[in-house]
Amino acid sequence: MNYIVQLSRIFTGILFIISGFIKLNDPLGFSYKLEEYFGADVLNMEFLIPYALGISVIVVVFEVILGVFLLIGYKPKFTIWSLLLMIVFFSFLTFYSAYFDKVKDCGCFGDALKLTPWESFTKDIVLLALILILLAGLKYIKPVFSKLPTTILALLSFIVSLWFGYHVLMHLPAIDFRAYAVGKNLQNEMSTPEDAQKAITEYTWTFNVDGEEQEFVTNGSYPKVDGEYVGVETKVIDEGYVPAIQDFSIETEDEDLTDYFLEQEKLVIITMYNVNKGEAEGMIKIKSFTDEAIKKGYTVIGLSSSGSADKAQIKADYNFNFDIYLCDEKVVKTIVRANPGVILLNKGTVTQKAHWNDIDAIGL
Repeated sequence: MNYIVQLSRIFTGILFIISGFIKLNDPLGFSYKLEEYFGADVLNMEFLIPYALGISVIVVVFEVILGVFLLIGYKPKFTIWSLLLMIVFFSFLTFYSAYFDKVKDCGCFGDALKLTPWESFTKDIVLLALILILLAGLKYIKPVFSKLPTTILALLSFIVSLWFGYHVLMHLPAIDFRAYAVGKNLQNEMSTPEDAQKAITEYTWTFNVDGEEQEFVTNGSYPKVDGEYVGVETKVIDEGYVPAIQDFSIETEDEDLTDYFLEQEKLVIITMYNVNKGEAEGMIKIKSFTDEAIKKGYTVIGLSSSGSADKAQIKADYNFNFDIYLCDEKVVKTIVRANPGVILLNKGTVTQKAHWNDIDAIGL
């Protein structure tokens, strides 16, 4: 029993640290996922949306330190019960989103590893079993070090986790797992190879045959049935190859300029998912930076999901010398975890990106 408990302890602790650290590396991204869960069409808890970022930081810091606590044996009873409550909560979320097909990606490992809700639920059930083993074998979980070093390590894990979360919020994720990372080519990330696996869809056709409704399943072809067509339902069996970038666009109200701008050699994109929520200090820095970029021959544009009137107003307020084009809010949030943010491209390849706090560090 002792060996089983120790193996469960190591596996559970490491997994919680890895999962927590990946989300702590991008707490803003995890907060966007929580907003999705809190939405009217999922948990219908929209009153929590304004607090999503705070909840995000608390949850991921707690996840990391619980993993550390478990490994070093700090306050075993508190740690095990906290892990149990957390995994029960996560299991409920992943089961709900999987069963009701509400959230396609659970966000458990951020952008580093995409899991379907059912895959995530399975992972949570395995963890739940391991934590129950730990609960049953609580007496075997002893501190690795003496009391003082153990307490110091526990305190350090808390302080370092909080500092790291604050640091990436004020700058950008330390590790960028997204398709817009420096070095990525957006055209390649949006394209589908010719030999890519195709999606597999199952079609269930309903016909009225001699007064009785009957179903016929095909892979898409219209069935040869001597009867009256009633309806058809589709089910995706395998999504096939899905490009890393699917919804990126640079548009006006009547024109798609994505291909045109991605061919530019010196392109600066200012990302503002919502111009009315942009940091005032950041907007002032953007003004100085973009003026300098234009002088040095860069093409400068903005990307936002805001309406035309709001974009025109913000442009007038800060005297921006560039046009702001339309892009989906979720995409703009993904490109740069800042509002406003900056990304530089050369023929579609990302060369630099920065939070507005670090805009002075960008070399033009």
